[in-house]
Parts: sequence; structure tokens; C-alpha cells
Amino acid sequence: MNAHVVDWRRMYDCHGDVHRVPELLRRVEDDDNAEAWDELGYRLVLEGDLVFPASFAALPRLVRLASQSDRARGLAGAIMRRAAGGHGCDDLLAACPDAIAELRKLLDRHLRSRPTDYLATYLDLLAVNEQYHWSAVVGDFSDDFYVIACPHCAAEVTIAIGGYGRCSAIRDWQLGDVDRRDLRPASPEDLSVAGRWMHATAVRDGQDHLAEGIVHLFGQAECPCCASVFNIADEYTSSNRPVM
Repeated sequence: MNAHVVDWRRMYDCHGDVHRVPELLRRVEDDDNAEAWDELGYRLVLEGDLVFPASFAALPRLVRLASQSDRARGLAGAIMRRAAGGHGCDDLLAACPDAIAELRKLLDRHLRSRPTDYLATYLDLLAVNEQYHWSAVVGDFSDDFYVIACPHCAAEVTIAIGGYGRCSAIRDWQLGDVDRRDLRPASPEDLSVAGRWMHATAVRDGQDHLAEGIVHLFGQAECPCCASVFNIADEYTSSNRPVM
């Protein structure tokens, strides 16, 4: 999308305004104004969830600023992480291939520097690579939980990956986790295409805890009720993948 030919009269933001976002973009391009960035953020990404035509219209200009602006990079990433939602702007997103390709390079370069905002940048890059589902649900594996219906007996199985343990269990709100079973991590060479990229990137950047969490997330769990074994990532994805 060429930012110079955007018809801003059609590009409304979260307030339904069509004039404010281009004004704010000019302000941040001119002097990196903090107040303008704050307003731009909540006009383009409403309450951390919804995006609008103005969000995708602004994306190329945000990406051009992103090599020198953490706020531009973060806002562009936030927009991409919500690109799978029901925003009705697929045509605008499809018109931004060059900006998305450039954002992918910028995010990967930032990850290689092992920044303090590594996980947030990692999740942004997952979204740019169209792994919207994992971008939305992966945590830092310090205390992550995933609830899955056993594909064989339909029991509700809680998967814990973190300091609490790496196990499957039946969660009882009075008794706690009943009949815990250790997870069976996947070997890196057996990971799916998405899992292999996620793991390899974490290993490359020295994020050992993240890499270890990923092989467990893409590994296997045993159902405490029927003792059947299933792939965690496959079952969780089939139950929770966002509607595209």
C-alpha cells in the first residue's frame, strides 16, 4: 500500500474519525511526540483487541519509522497480532506485502539483539509469519496452562508448562490437580514446521527456557482419565484456532 495515495476519507479509526490518524502520523514523523503516540495507539488498537481500516492504512508508515522507533515497531506488531480477527479489512492487509516483509526483517533483527522485550517481539513475529494462533496464546512458560478436551474420552485435561510442573492433570477446584502425568516433550527434529521455526529461533537467540517450553507444548500428553496419548499442540489448535 502506498501511503501517499491512501484515501483517508474511508479509513476510520476506533472512534469512527477519518481525519485524526493522518494528523497524528504526521506529528510522530516530525518530532516523535509521546502524546501523539499514545493517542495513535488507542485509535489504532482498541482495548488491546480490535483493529480498524485506519490501522492497516497506517501500517506502511509505522514500518518506515520502526527501524528507529520502538513505539512504531511495537504498534505495527500490535496491529499484526490482531490481523486474524473479524475486522473486515482483509483487502487493506493484503495491500501491505512490502511493509509486512520489511517488518518481518526488523523484528527478526531486533530478536537477534536479545532485547528486554524479547517475548513481545517474538509474538509479533509469529503474527507476521501468520502464526496468529500461537502469537495469541504462547506465554513465557514460567507458569502456562492450556485446557484441552481429550480427543478420546472428552475429559477436560489441564496442561501445565512452567514452574508449577510440566504435566497433564484433571483440575479439581477443591482437590487441586488430580492424577498428574508427566508430559512427553517432542524432539526438535520431529516438530511441525511452525514448531521447528519457533524452537530454532529461541535456540538461536539463547532463549533456552522458551525453547524448552516449546518442545513440551508441541509434545505429547497422557489423559489421566483414559490413559490415551495425544499431541498437545494439535488438539489445542483444533479447539482454539481463531476464525480467519
